[in-house]
Amino acid sequence: MGRRNEPPRLADGGFAVWSRDRLACARRGAAECGDVWQLEPGVYVASAAAPCEAVLRRARDFPKASAPLFPPLRRPGGALTPEERSFAHTARMRGLRAQAVAARTGRIAPRTARFADQWPDDEDVEVLPRVRHALAEIGVHYLFSEDAPLLLPPAAQLFLAREALVRPSRWVWPRWVPTPARRFRTRQQVAFTDALRPVVHRRRSSGLLGDDLLGQMLQPSPHHGLLPEEAVLDTLPGITVATFETPTRAAGWILLHLARHPEAADRVAAEAGSLPADPAATTGAHLGGLRYTQALVSEVLRLYPPSWLLTRQVARETQLAEYTLDAGSTVLVCPYTAQRDPREYAEPDRFRPERWLQDGDTPSGGGVFLSFGTGPHGCEGTALAMTMLTLLTAQTARRHRLSEPPGPRPSHQVTTLEGLATVGLRLRATARG
Repeated sequence: MGRRNEPPRLADGGFAVWSRDRLACARRGAAECGDVWQLEPGVYVASAAAPCEAVLRRARDFPKASAPLFPPLRRPGGALTPEERSFAHTARMRGLRAQAVAARTGRIAPRTARFADQWPDDEDVEVLPRVRHALAEIGVHYLFSEDAPLLLPPAAQLFLAREALVRPSRWVWPRWVPTPARRFRTRQQVAFTDALRPVVHRRRSSGLLGDDLLGQMLQPSPHHGLLPEEAVLDTLPGITVATFETPTRAAGWILLHLARHPEAADRVAAEAGSLPADPAATTGAHLGGLRYTQALVSEVLRLYPPSWLLTRQVARETQLAEYTLDAGSTVLVCPYTAQRDPREYAEPDRFRPERWLQDGDTPSGGGVFLSFGTGPHGCEGTALAMTMLTLLTAQTARRHRLSEPPGPRPSHQVTTLEGLATVGLRLRATARG
């Protein structure tokens, strides 16, 4: 260390300051130190668009830590080969690409309408548990169709296992230590796999593979044949939780903004009037017509990206911006500051959905947008998440006006430990006339 071209370090910074208010520290580092700065020796923060995108796209120089939340279970056959992992990725993307999601819009929409219909009027309601349940139903049904009722309970337990693993702890244990949280994760992963295995057997033996994501993974490839059963079973626990865990954090921020910006909510409600009375009749064309709603969702995700901080390692000595980083260093990629950079967005701290529209109607690219990541490790479920969030926003605003509960008690607390979330968010809904 100590090179002349080393990134600047935040004065009186370090992990102690960082741990007290990570968002404020991130913004201060970007303002005082620039696009790349040093938090601690060997720990750097990429705070602007160009270095953030460079780190995320240069996966060989800045690999993602190989520590999946649900690692493959130990089996006699050993780990999957790189070819099998690549085949599994290709197979699941057949069910997650934008065209596949658009074709299933009518299966997603009814559960977003049900969420809005079941919101009690004139009561202070804790939002996130209700949103999580609704999005879990949507996500699990998208993955497994008619088998969703069987798999929803173990999927909920997988989420609890994730929560236990990411809970703050005074100790950082080596990965091989079987802590109670890791043992709980393994039990729930085994339970989910045990529930899924007979579904895979039944579909393959009957030849009725289904048109959901699981069915896409069971389709034989002309180049690789059938995806091994263990590759299917190892892939799906993480994807299942991902369909509703991060979107729940995003939905909390979106619903809070509907409450705080009633004029924007009214515009969403008016636009949602174009949706069919029967939610099952909703198509990709209807979804495409929700231009302002999509702009509002994008604007909230710009201001409050649920995955506001992404961690990458430095594989070998390399350049980032004008700096040289040592192998073994850590880079924290910060979409939160990159998407509030005045070089990317005018009035970057202002909530203004119209910035995503041209001439008030046509979607616009805007500035850098990293809320779903980018590059080789970008979010595979971006299309599904945007569809879920857009329809949930439209259906909620169509039926209700939201407000924060009156009184001195804050409506929520902001947490940044695993993602950016509105913990304990409480809102009140009043039926639209």
